[in-house]
Amino acid sequence: MRLVRCWASTALLATSSLSAQQAATDKYLWLEDVNGTRPMAWVKAENAKTSATLEKDPRFAGIYKAILANAQTSDRIPYVSFIGDQLYNFWKDSTHLRGIWRRTTLASYRTASPQWTTVLDLDSLAKAEKANWIWSGVTCAEPDERRCLLQLSDGGEDAVTVREFDVVSRTFVKNGFYLPKGKQGAAWIHPDTLLVSREWALGDLTTSGYPYIVKRVARGQALPAAVEVFRAVKTDMGVWPGTLHDGDGHQFVAIQHAVSFFSTKSYGVQGKTVTQLGLPAKSSIVGMMAGQLIVRISEAWTSSGVAVPAGALVSIDAAASLKTPRALVPTVIRAPGPRESIGSVEATRSALYVEITQNVRGRVAKFTRAANGAWSSAMLSLPDNATTTVAAAHTHGSTAFINAESFTTPSSLWLTDASGTTVTSIKSLPPKFDASKAVTEQFEATSTDGTKIPYFVLRPKAAKADGLNPTILEAYGGFELSNNPSYSANEGKVWIENGGVYVLANIRGGGEFGPAWHEAGLKTKRQIIYDDFVAVAKDLIARKITSPRHLGIVGGSNGGLLMGVTMTQHPELFNAVQIAVPLLDMIRYEKIAAGASWVGEYGSMSVPAERAFWESHSPYQQLTARAKYPTPFIWTTTKDDRVGPQHARKFAAKLSELGHPYLFYEVIEGGHGAGANAEQSSRTSAMGFVYFMKQLMDKTPGVVP
Repeated sequence: MRLVRCWASTALLATSSLSAQQAATDKYLWLEDVNGTRPMAWVKAENAKTSATLEKDPRFAGIYKAILANAQTSDRIPYVSFIGDQLYNFWKDSTHLRGIWRRTTLASYRTASPQWTTVLDLDSLAKAEKANWIWSGVTCAEPDERRCLLQLSDGGEDAVTVREFDVVSRTFVKNGFYLPKGKQGAAWIHPDTLLVSREWALGDLTTSGYPYIVKRVARGQALPAAVEVFRAVKTDMGVWPGTLHDGDGHQFVAIQHAVSFFSTKSYGVQGKTVTQLGLPAKSSIVGMMAGQLIVRISEAWTSSGVAVPAGALVSIDAAASLKTPRALVPTVIRAPGPRESIGSVEATRSALYVEITQNVRGRVAKFTRAANGAWSSAMLSLPDNATTTVAAAHTHGSTAFINAESFTTPSSLWLTDASGTTVTSIKSLPPKFDASKAVTEQFEATSTDGTKIPYFVLRPKAAKADGLNPTILEAYGGFELSNNPSYSANEGKVWIENGGVYVLANIRGGGEFGPAWHEAGLKTKRQIIYDDFVAVAKDLIARKITSPRHLGIVGGSNGGLLMGVTMTQHPELFNAVQIAVPLLDMIRYEKIAAGASWVGEYGSMSVPAERAFWESHSPYQQLTARAKYPTPFIWTTTKDDRVGPQHARKFAAKLSELGHPYLFYEVIEGGHGAGANAEQSSRTSAMGFVYFMKQLMDKTPGVVP
């Protein structure tokens, strides 16, 4: 299962002090003490019960072995990024559990067996330093990109330690830049200066747990001596510095000030001057090319007489934006059509590659800019009926990589050059299951307001419309994140080949059809998202693809909230519910982990109408002894410093109190995901498949511990 996740929140806040009244109305507040002795004893006891039920199933060992083999196989595509004139890849396998950072040349990469040079072995580093390092990203200093800032996470947390690394000598820089563990952002101004946002002094974090102060740090300068450049306020979401470059040598130093999750102020930095740009609140700078800032606009906007529709991609002269920041002159690169959205964007020196999704099917367009500033486009010749993504582009060169895949077609990587629209397939995955015996279909369900909700069905060709097919239905429905078809060896081998059906629903709240599709379900309008999901479930039943006895649902993070709401509102429609790294206590979500950052999506308990909505919808509060729920499988991770394990723990504990059967499992490591390494994530995935087999395939459901 894909389990799309909330992507932008990162800090684990200490649980706020609890009043006697709160303790009296919520007897499971003690489980919010993430690493407390009593909560961890409860977790371990629950893990033991769930392991005894799922891991001791005779199917578990084989499923786990197959999933782990897929995760560690050497015939995966090694996706790369451009650093200098080389291609860099971070790789994990059975030998490198934490992973190695390595590089090769483009010429070598195009061969069947590239010659890699290891730049950093994370397993060796963790062993030498007796640390639990997990790779979390890298950013390198222009123009030579020799010095890089490595982000290392402790066990998968979003909080990172930042250390300067020399890719030529392949060593950490002695007395180089070092930022201790925290929720932070860092950007190079030039090789000897950084812009950094972090918790400079105790308490210098927003209520969402993010930094709100940006300072300039010079090489050799102690952090307390850093010079403040920008300051927001604690009630904002946070601030992050960034530096954009293009292939012509232009640089633009920016600060993104997130007032809330969907409301941003953008600034340009020149020396000591910080200038706010006149961009709309719902916009994001996504790149730079030929001296032009590339900006995604998520609300209708008019500037200097130019009308820009919501969801469009525009260019703005970077230098002019600092001179006349309140009179920006946008040029529309692409305005989305009906049932269309704009996805990933990457730039080479002379071309802009843009992912365009049409009715949840992908295309990639190449845009070039004429001397008069006009943009022209041409579609690349890629496989039809596939999900396409711009995987990487060489800022200082002319090449770009495009990934294409579908439910039944393994991922393939295509190379294109700015000189034309032709693409060359250079790498592809071998099939991991027999897709010749499977078929993909796209249907539409009608939601409660008459809106057509598309969904995909991946099923065995031999499946009959008799209502007996064990079916897993997945959706996300939030944060303008799209759920697009992708190739999954695990679903194909473990589920489809065993007679199962997999369904992916493109409900509102996501970004499949642009900002309006997302905004239809914000805050107190959120019930329509849940109605969309239920409409798909009912449509599956009406088509006799499945029936309530054989229908299970799965979702993670915001999708976990979707599962919780659906389970409490329509328990009669399902026989299995997998709830992963979820939000479930929406009355307290703002006070748990990074929950305060999502007020723009869910609303705030300080607003009476928004609190009233969640008082009648929050899954934790809606649980009742009277209902007959399907036995859920709830899992989370201790080190999830984004959503936090508190929601899942409390939900399971309340189910226990009310006398309902359930399964709960908590991965001790892993951050906001299924585990910190392939072994852990494969184990969690295998448990999920065994759970669905027991509930949906077996004649008598048997997951009750």
